[in-house]
Amino acid sequence: MVKKELKKFWDFLQKDTWQSWLVSLVLIVIFIKFIFFPAISLITGSPLPLVVVESCSMYHNAEFEGWRDAHSTLYLPYEINKSDFQNYNFKNGLNKGDVIIVWGRTTYREGDVIIFKADTTYPIIHRLVNVEPLSTKGDNNDNQLPIEKVIPEENVIGKGIVKIPLIGWLKLIFFDIFKPASQRGLCS
Repeated sequence: MVKKELKKFWDFLQKDTWQSWLVSLVLIVIFIKFIFFPAISLITGSPLPLVVVESCSMYHNAEFEGWRDAHSTLYLPYEINKSDFQNYNFKNGLNKGDVIIVWGRTTYREGDVIIFKADTTYPIIHRLVNVEPLSTKGDNNDNQLPIEKVIPEENVIGKGIVKIPLIGWLKLIFFDIFKPASQRGLCS
């Protein structure tokens, strides 16, 4: 009996109707929200296992050599030199729209890109410039923000371990139009 009903339901989902499309969409949302994200959270040890880069604060407008030469003085106060930076994860920065996989079960080192909660609408994704105390800076920001100077460890969501380029635009395209004109579109 159950097998027959499941077969009927499966056949319904495969029909080319707006009703089957709507039911399929609802099932996909339920799967992502209640199975996929909890499973990936459990695996990564992070309450936010995937994040979309929504600003240009980590953007590099050139390849590593050119970008680093133009921005080397910004890292002098943190005693971070070119050879240190060259060994960092995401040494070429992050683009708006990149999706970052966040690992929560880890220790942090200078140069890691961490995701942390602050008194902002969204978590911040910036590079660690100091581990005692935890302190970050956006690669594309001239100065360190006040909220980045001392970050309580309990505010850290995790560190970025993998970048999936530009796929986050699938989400951003719907929300970017509501931002101020200076914050819309690709980084430059």
